[in-house]
Amino acid sequence: MHLPQGLAYALLAGLPPVTGLYSSFYPVFLYFFFGTSRHNSVGPFAVISVMIGSLTDSLLPSDNFLEFVNGTNITMVNEEQRDAARVELVATITVLTGIFQVALGLLQFGFVVTYLSDPLVRGYTTAASVHVLVSQLKNVFGVSLGEYSGPLSLFKTFIEICRKLPETNVGTLVTAIIAMVAIFIVKELNHKFAAKLPMPIPIELITIIISTGISYGVNLSAKFGISVVGNIPSGLKPPVVPNFSYFGQVVGNAFAIAVELIALGLCNFLGGFFQCFAISCSMSRSLVQESTGGNSQVAGVIASLVILVTILKIGELFRDLPKAILAAIIIINLKGMFKQFADLPMLWKSNRVDLMVWIVTFVATLLLNLDIGLGASVAFGLLTVIFRTQLTFPICTQAREVPGVKIFRSSSTLYFANVELYAEALKKKSGINVDRLIEKKKKALKKLKKQQKKAEKEKAKKKKVAEDGLNSSGVAVIELSGAEGSAPPEPTLRSLGLPQPDFHAVILDFSPISFVDTVSIKILKNIFRDFHEIEVDVFVASCPGPVIAQLERGNFFSSAITKSCFFPSVHDAVVYSSEEQRRASVDRSTRM
Repeated sequence: MHLPQGLAYALLAGLPPVTGLYSSFYPVFLYFFFGTSRHNSVGPFAVISVMIGSLTDSLLPSDNFLEFVNGTNITMVNEEQRDAARVELVATITVLTGIFQVALGLLQFGFVVTYLSDPLVRGYTTAASVHVLVSQLKNVFGVSLGEYSGPLSLFKTFIEICRKLPETNVGTLVTAIIAMVAIFIVKELNHKFAAKLPMPIPIELITIIISTGISYGVNLSAKFGISVVGNIPSGLKPPVVPNFSYFGQVVGNAFAIAVELIALGLCNFLGGFFQCFAISCSMSRSLVQESTGGNSQVAGVIASLVILVTILKIGELFRDLPKAILAAIIIINLKGMFKQFADLPMLWKSNRVDLMVWIVTFVATLLLNLDIGLGASVAFGLLTVIFRTQLTFPICTQAREVPGVKIFRSSSTLYFANVELYAEALKKKSGINVDRLIEKKKKALKKLKKQQKKAEKEKAKKKKVAEDGLNSSGVAVIELSGAEGSAPPEPTLRSLGLPQPDFHAVILDFSPISFVDTVSIKILKNIFRDFHEIEVDVFVASCPGPVIAQLERGNFFSSAITKSCFFPSVHDAVVYSSEEQRRASVDRSTRM
């Protein structure tokens, strides 16, 4: 995935393909030393590549590199000079992005991400996918376009594509369609048979190799005018100091790209000296890495070493790779992003304000481009917060405690920007490290499962020996066991040898809650789930009727969380939880 996506996203950023290989090698290798998440796979990312491509088009358009051909009046773009200048620019913005990320990380500035609600992020990435799609249509139809940047550039590009449809290169279009169909079908098969396949079929890599071979053998570029990647120089280039004169021009773009912090910042900062463009974490690569057993950062090192071999020896073989193939890879990988349009009917039913945030973010990003659109979207998201909470910011405070029951109350409503803080404060003030205990329980259950599986194998082996063994009279020897077929009791913290909380119930006083959004509903579900994992019941008291209706529309209630967990007052919840605990104690003593 690193190899085809590196080449494809370099094309997306308007850079030479070798830059994509560098960006798939250096940062991935460096993340082994700086990263803390074992499962994240870093590398080129579509949205960032589009942001970089918009920057290169605006600051260094191809028109700046027109030259007269052999003393004639015909002008052509000097691609070598253009690419060298763009690489210098992009390396500079990558270094500056890394500086911002490291600085913000050291200042504990990551909390700003909490103001990017799920509807905002999903609306933004969906709009970014439209930008990516439109940017690749020129490679699908094989037409040359002018370079546009700034507000409305998406629509200008699309209008020019429509005008030039009669100039479509049929060979390029057929190549792109065949590649897209093949990649789509195999990806669907990968998804359908994920449980049976040891690893997903690397269709993108296979497509690149086959198409390069066909292009070289048939000479698609000369015979059909199909645009190919071109020369990919072998070997690694020495580090180069960035051009600091660009800092003033790209500071805003660098800040917009700097969303992830310290580890990625160091990777970007150092990678910029080696002519890489900015990278980030990729969910698709992370999922594939984890599903194929890559549970540590060593997986990234192995991937980077494979890319290193490609840079040193194999990369030049992809000279005849059609750009239409890379465009097909990019477009098919957008499928998951476009599925986010399904958010609209769900948000219409559950939360109209979140729906408005999604739509405004989507439209603003389409109209104003990715950088300005992001700023406008965040500003609108903050306005909705101010409107809904009237400048109040809730905190989680522990109201009081009765034996075995902890009662918590929020001083105001919960929404996407503070609900995670509420959940963290709730766990902290409970007096027990909930997440740590859950992790210990998972490890203990995993160990118990291995022991049970081993015991079952030994039991099956003994049973087979017993069934096969006949005594001298021809009578089968049968091993009798007790309660055959009876299900083992559900493991508990006590049976697993883990510490138990000194309380059996948590009551959340929702009297100040005036509304809930989709993010707060999700976090509240996680609170119920996490405390249930450590055998603590969660009850909600004094929840207003309109909030219960919002919870229903947001699919909060399920077989695990029912309305029986809700009580009209804190007193009712305390009485009920105490009676439940007393009955459970009586049942345990009776069984003993």
